[in-house]
Amino acid sequence: MEKILQLIEKQPMLTPAQIAAMLDMTEQEVAETIERCKKEGIIKGYRTLIDWDRVSSNHVRALIELRVTPKKGRGFEEIAQVVADMEEVEAVTLISGGYDLLVEIKAKTFQEIAMLVAKRLSPLDDVYGTKTNFVLRQYKVSGVPFVEDDKDERGLFL
Repeated sequence: MEKILQLIEKQPMLTPAQIAAMLDMTEQEVAETIERCKKEGIIKGYRTLIDWDRVSSNHVRALIELRVTPKKGRGFEEIAQVVADMEEVEAVTLISGGYDLLVEIKAKTFQEIAMLVAKRLSPLDDVYGTKTNFVLRQYKVSGVPFVEDDKDERGLFL
């Protein structure tokens, strides 16, 4: 099962027939494994990685670090779910270190992100500190390089 998952994680467009050939399995075994993983919630979905900087500049991403007070008996789950339910939020991750939750946000402008932090995240009862980091450029996403060798006519990197 893990080999199948590793393959479709890196190449979600592979068909069960292609995976079967790669792993010396039958197409039916692969299809049944994938279906079982979907039903068990192991496979959460499929995603295409798009380099939006090449398409449009009408977006801003930020990583917001939140310090929160965990609820007795429930830990960070409740506040993490409240944050995750916000439409602009792309991801919420429990982290160790100086902050507790890492929140990835996508918006149209820097001001939208600033207002989201100031008016919706910071005022939450369990949040006692935030730190906003704006994403300027992505070099690699989910193991996929996003930067080509941009060189000038002399062969120097731009």
